Amino acid sequence: MNIITQTADGSNTLYNESIGEHYHSKHGALQESKHVFIEAGLKFASADCSEISVLEVGFGTGLNFILSLEYCENNNVQLNYTSIEAFPLAIDIIEQTGYSAYVPANIWGNFIDHYEQALTIPQNIGNHCKLGIPHTTLAAFSSDQKFDVLYYDAFSVQHQPEMWSDEMIGHACSFIKPGGTFVTYAITGKLKRAVKANGFTIEKLPGAPGKREMLRAIKG
Repeated sequence: MNIITQTADGSNTLYNESIGEHYHSKHGALQESKHVFIEAGLKFASADCSEISVLEVGFGTGLNFILSLEYCENNNVQLNYTSIEAFPLAIDIIEQTGYSAYVPANIWGNFIDHYEQALTIPQNIGNHCKLGIPHTTLAAFSSDQKFDVLYYDAFSVQHQPEMWSDEMIGHACSFIKPGGTFVTYAITGKLKRAVKANGFTIEKLPGAPGKREMLRAIKG
């Protein structure tokens, strides 16, 4: 069962009782998403670009997606967004998050209108985006496409250690283009070594509220 809970910045998240963890930081769901994935990931990687491809591990509530789409629409960037999700949320749960308050009504409406179809086949979301949400695990995911940015947004290593194994990190990294960006809220010595072993240059950045540091890495 997923329980809606408010975080420190006033935005909501979900508490997943079976995993035993929140979908976002309890210190601020909106702040974390903007800081880690938009500012350190999308904005960084899309500088001077007219089109960008994003692969996300863990679609969850869709917060990273709607903020990404808003950024791309505001900056006239075409967004191709693929997000792996093994356990998609029901649309009524997503509608209860309150995230409609954080993006223009047309973005929220287009997302909600196409969410369920995107679990089966990629959907055009407005004029600037194609969204696909493969209903599968990261381990089972395969694609001939290579992506500009990887949002690694799995549950934490304490609650989902299998998602942070060297093998799983290597599999995720294989989908990133040379020069592409890996970004995640977490940073540990083991994670840094795993990412570096896949040909990346590691950067330690200030973390979102509640986290001292986060990881960004560039593929050589």
